[in-house]
Amino acid sequence: MNEKLPATYADSGVDIEAGNELVRRIKPLAQKTFTSGVLGGIGGFGALFRPEWKSMSDPVLVSGADGVGTKLKVAFALNRHDTIGQDLVAMNVNDVLCAGATPLFFLDYLGTGKLEVGVAEDVIRGVADGCIKAGCALIGGETAELPSLYSDGEYDLAGFCVGIVDRPKIVDGTTVQTGDVILGLPSSGLHSNGYSLARKLLEPLRLNTQIEGLNSTIGETLLVPTTIYVKPVLGVLETVQIKAMSHITGGGFYGNIPRALPPGTKAVIRRDSWTIPPIFGLIQLTGNVEEREMFTTFNMGIGFVLVVAPEDLEKARDVLRIEYSMDAQVIGKIEATDELPHVELVE
Repeated sequence: MNEKLPATYADSGVDIEAGNELVRRIKPLAQKTFTSGVLGGIGGFGALFRPEWKSMSDPVLVSGADGVGTKLKVAFALNRHDTIGQDLVAMNVNDVLCAGATPLFFLDYLGTGKLEVGVAEDVIRGVADGCIKAGCALIGGETAELPSLYSDGEYDLAGFCVGIVDRPKIVDGTTVQTGDVILGLPSSGLHSNGYSLARKLLEPLRLNTQIEGLNSTIGETLLVPTTIYVKPVLGVLETVQIKAMSHITGGGFYGNIPRALPPGTKAVIRRDSWTIPPIFGLIQLTGNVEEREMFTTFNMGIGFVLVVAPEDLEKARDVLRIEYSMDAQVIGKIEATDELPHVELVE
């Protein structure tokens, strides 16, 4: 009579030892991001962080959660996973930054059907790199092995960020007024939005196709990580008052800029005030996409927007250019309106 062998968790497709090996590998990556507020290390049931707020009169925590969407499909196709983690961090810290907050710490979630330790290590290395760029600590997260839920070789990512700002210094758009200037900070490409449309139009051209005007392929261009604006923008905040900020993500110009504006105002954007990167022209031409759809779906080369008073414009641009090598462009101005806050695109 044949005896039935005892069932194990590994029989169901979950490899606990692979998870333990991943934790061992990523601990030194996370430790490189640690700031003075971190108490303990990676591996506990809950991550501990002690913020420094003695210099603040009324400290407020600002939180955010986001993912990177179907940009992951490009990483899968190219089998390159070392930059997608920076996208994850950027999508969160840039959102928290819009309130004028300094990111404190970050947690990540990675779900996959079968844990490939090397791939996951590459992903977390990108997360750690992003946290270093943002000046925040990677203090914890979760890696979930979920057999049959994900296709082979695929995974999903989510991130969670907490920042802090002194209440009197919260940037909420309430001081924006007619005549204020809109400053556009350049994006590094599509960042992490609009990829469902971009992939639908560009993947038939093949990801290894060279883009005219760029020394890179379609795939390489689509995978360029999202710019992290934290340090440049905080540098500007130390010099001048920023009245409003927008992270140009899903919804593009039309969906994001009005979120930062008070009633009675609109953003008038000059379409010809910056050079739109070639990747956006390729998408528009390939799919015969209307201009409004492009500016609703993509960042069009502007990844972050600041609203400042005219007298503060040059100081803000000097900080960005001299201290952070970022060439920001004046892309429009604030005007009055009887309608709800909105964007008006003009030549």
